[in-house]
Amino acid sequence: MINEEKIIEVITSDKWMMQILKSAKTLNLPDWWICAGFVRSKIWDTLHSFKERTPIPDIDVIYFDPTNIDELEEKKLEEILNVIMPDTPWSVKNEARMHIKSNMPPYSSSVDAISKFPETATALGVKLDEKDNVILTAPYGISDVVNLKVKPTPFFTQTKERVEIYEERILKKNWKSIWNNLKVYHINIS
Repeated sequence: MINEEKIIEVITSDKWMMQILKSAKTLNLPDWWICAGFVRSKIWDTLHSFKERTPIPDIDVIYFDPTNIDELEEKKLEEILNVIMPDTPWSVKNEARMHIKSNMPPYSSSVDAISKFPETATALGVKLDEKDNVILTAPYGISDVVNLKVKPTPFFTQTKERVEIYEERILKKNWKSIWNNLKVYHINIS
């Protein structure tokens, strides 16, 4: 069984993941995390005993800075990261502005934003502390991700529109075609 310590150990022993984390840390962003598929895919690859890393479409670096919600700032940060680690699909987002784009209530922090991701198995983030130790956040715990369960977060069960977004993501992502031991939970929309 994988616990939080094992997840941290698996990430710490992955040179590429640590290089990604150290690169993001150089930006000195407030309340920063690397989240979603970066963490989830590593856990699922490990649980499926994959020898090769499953490619991920982007490296989601998030932070929370209400003093500068200009989207151009995010693009500048991506450019800096592209200099440090070229050929890496960086995606930098300030969660202090993402509620505007998503037409949602404002987030109070990056972890609050992570808690509003569509799936519990994706609502994960990691970052480095001042001594480069990996820190994990999991607003809904790690039970679903380590038990290979894809379920909606509570936030995505509250309205028909959010349920539809969750269901569309499940179809589009088609994670079961990569990680065949996943159990995907659907929500009936009436």
